[in-house]
Amino acid sequence: MAQFFQIHPDNPQARLINQAAEIVSSGGVIVFPTDSAYAIGCRLGEKMAVERIRVLRQLDKDHNFTLMCRDLSELANYAKVDNQMFRLLKNHTPGPYTFIMPATSEVPRRLAHAKRKTIGLRVPDNAIVQGLISALGEPLMSCSLIMPGDDQPLTDPYDIRDILEHQVELVIDGGFCGLEATTVVDLTGDEPVLVRQGCGAIDEILG
Repeated sequence: MAQFFQIHPDNPQARLINQAAEIVSSGGVIVFPTDSAYAIGCRLGEKMAVERIRVLRQLDKDHNFTLMCRDLSELANYAKVDNQMFRLLKNHTPGPYTFIMPATSEVPRRLAHAKRKTIGLRVPDNAIVQGLISALGEPLMSCSLIMPGDDQPLTDPYDIRDILEHQVELVIDGGFCGLEATTVVDLTGDEPVLVRQGCGAIDEILG
């Protein structure tokens, strides 16, 4: 049975944030709010938890998971960032964007795209998930909470609890946080390429 924490979206309770981080550190799978929609995640490199998410979301082995990082300096540990990329990232983080970038050796192989050796990275603009990442001391492995057969993420934490109460360890109720997933942009080529239009504006990125 999943635990259910109601955490204030602007002033997260430190006690609950630390408890949530402990659940993640212990190998748990959690659902949490972001600056786009709700997401599902686990600790980086937690093989069993990652496989549980793959099964729950029915993801194939080539799916690009996303690492949620505190800031650009942390992101640069997991992606190869050149000067052009850095300027673009600096202008659009934190925010509702996932950037697909070449993965460094810090990313476990099973989390990077099997053929392209890429990883999705983002810096979320949400106090709850930022507090969680800080308490963990490392990025949070995640993906949007889009269930098989659905086009949009689940948005109501009470519905999420009813649907997933036997499949995750924790659902964090952080209030309403949006109907759309992130905008996904591929930065592995010479020019940015839009992969998925979500709630982040794209005009400035694509020029």
